Amino acid sequence: MMPYDLVVIGTGPGGYVCAIRAAQLGLRVAVVEKRSTFGGTCLNVGCMPSKALLHASELFADARDHFAGMGIGVPSPSLDLPKMMSFKQQGIDGNTKGVEFLLKKNKVDTFQGTGRIAAAGRIEVTAADGSTKEVEAKAICIATGSEVSPLRGVTIDEKMVVSSTGALSLEKVPGKLVVVGAGVIGLELGSVWRRLGAEVTVVEYLDRILPGLDGEVAKQFQRILGRQGFAFKLGSKVTGIDTGGGAAKVTIEPAQGEGGATVLEADIVLVATGRYAYTEGLGLEAAGVRTDGRGRVEIDGHFATSVPGIYAIGDVVAGPMLAHKAEDEGMALAEILAGKAGHVNYDVIPSVVYTSPEVAAVGRSEEELKEAGTAYKVGKFPFTANGRAKVNKTTDGFVKILADAATDRVLGVHIIGADAGGIIAEAAVAMEFGASAEDMARTCHAHPTLNEAVKEAALAVDNRAIHM
Repeated sequence: MMPYDLVVIGTGPGGYVCAIRAAQLGLRVAVVEKRSTFGGTCLNVGCMPSKALLHASELFADARDHFAGMGIGVPSPSLDLPKMMSFKQQGIDGNTKGVEFLLKKNKVDTFQGTGRIAAAGRIEVTAADGSTKEVEAKAICIATGSEVSPLRGVTIDEKMVVSSTGALSLEKVPGKLVVVGAGVIGLELGSVWRRLGAEVTVVEYLDRILPGLDGEVAKQFQRILGRQGFAFKLGSKVTGIDTGGGAAKVTIEPAQGEGGATVLEADIVLVATGRYAYTEGLGLEAAGVRTDGRGRVEIDGHFATSVPGIYAIGDVVAGPMLAHKAEDEGMALAEILAGKAGHVNYDVIPSVVYTSPEVAAVGRSEEELKEAGTAYKVGKFPFTANGRAKVNKTTDGFVKILADAATDRVLGVHIIGADAGGIIAEAAVAMEFGASAEDMARTCHAHPTLNEAVKEAALAVDNRAIHM
């Protein structure tokens, strides 16, 4: 068999996008996938199933808490959790089969099994039945993604102590849920089970939620979650979890300084302390592929590793562990391998927390600008002053725009509000084209829309917001 031009190990968003784009550009491409379905963590046990449950649980909560206020009289909703899980699975199946179709459509060959790099240009694929075959390639792309980070001294059994994977498939609503970690995954899955009736307590080592997010946004969002019934134990560390006796006893202590231990009782404990680059069984060391101190594959500006012909993208390399970041890297690598000029603008990668309300950001936070010594201006506009948000009674949150004090160029946009994840795309496009706050302020926005808050925040950078 002639060597493939490219073989991609892993078919998450980065891997399958890289493979399809390379095939579109005329390369002979194959993928290696250890799961029986394509799509990686994102489509199988991550982004997509969690969004299905977030959507379903939000509708459940709306029917229970808000329909009556809009004049919609319905019986109090009852929860059929198995059917909700079936709804989630339908979404998973649709998306994974969709990727399978796209690979076939673009004539990408597929190998089911675990891939190991035997040497530059050679991959050994071990199938589920133990049989092996060797695949040759001119270029190899490592796109194996990430795995759940363990919590020292804690065993995740996916029954009482669960990872994000287990939290997506609970058989009943826990009476009490303790979430370890106040990052995106913990808050999203905590939101699902809070809406469905669980008491949720979030334990976070730092003194704030959503590390890395703009500080003002994080504080406002914590207040909103508090009104929704979340309890927070910030500046705290988990020192042990006892699962004997039919319930979990979570021992926490102050993260810094002295203080006594306290015990939280829970039916379920969700460990959401982050993810790490997954390279197990790839044979990187034997192949000579260098990794950094955190186990991530080291690459240059063109995604090339220390071994010629071997590349890496997505969660397995440095940078935010986001599906769309991996997709852009996959596109860029495919174009580079085809002799084109692939590129990723890492300054304009949006991030979204898909709670209710949503939180979204792109670009720099105030803390980052202060640390860099960049002079900036701030424009803010609350959704309480947005007409569409008022009539929909979705007034929590605001839009915040940070612009360079000298050039007016937009450096960062931060949003808390309904559909913030959709609205942030406007800011990302503007920033990709180097827009100023004035450019955004002078762009006509349809009325009445939530996006008008972006226009008003841009006007507020120059202290001329109209509706505030």
